[in-house]
Amino acid sequence: MNVAHAEFVVSNTRVDHCPKSKLPEYAFIGRSNVGKSSLINMLCNRKRLAKTSSRPGKTQLINHFLINNKWHLVDLPGYGYARASKTQKKTFQKFITDYFNKRKELVSAFLLIDIRHEPQPPDLDFMRWLGENYIPFTIVFTKADKIKEREIEKKVSDYLEKLKEDWESLPKYFITSSEKRLGRDELLGYIHEINESIPKF
Repeated sequence: MNVAHAEFVVSNTRVDHCPKSKLPEYAFIGRSNVGKSSLINMLCNRKRLAKTSSRPGKTQLINHFLINNKWHLVDLPGYGYARASKTQKKTFQKFITDYFNKRKELVSAFLLIDIRHEPQPPDLDFMRWLGENYIPFTIVFTKADKIKEREIEKKVSDYLEKLKEDWESLPKYFITSSEKRLGRDELLGYIHEINESIPKF
């Protein structure tokens, strides 16, 4: 898929304020500092479409981006942000869960995981929550350029082995690097395939 057009649409904290269009949506979410904004910018071929920051937890709203006038990419707040107050965390949790539970246009979530780290409880817990709520999701391993190429396969294999403790069938996954643009075509191609399979009314 070629991304010829990408534009910011709206930011908010309420699901009922999301765009009224019936376009399919793909939500990107992960722990703070996982490289979400960089990945979104890489996918969209735009350097500053999603705001990156040296301060983790920058994204604190539901951000909609219109891609090729055909689908929405949704940038959701990172969970597990250590410096957020308890009140902020409760607010994040509410509008994140509201979005996933109520947004009918949502087709799939993309859960970002830093490939350098061992499986973390917040990520595993969030996957369980998605599964319990019947929300389709795909894992996107980020920052593959930060480790040696021969380590990538082992890291992914170890992660999948951990998931087998809870999952009978494993989710689809992609390996990406925003720096090297790794996984871009595969991820966009996957979204394109899904879009093509959605009945047109």
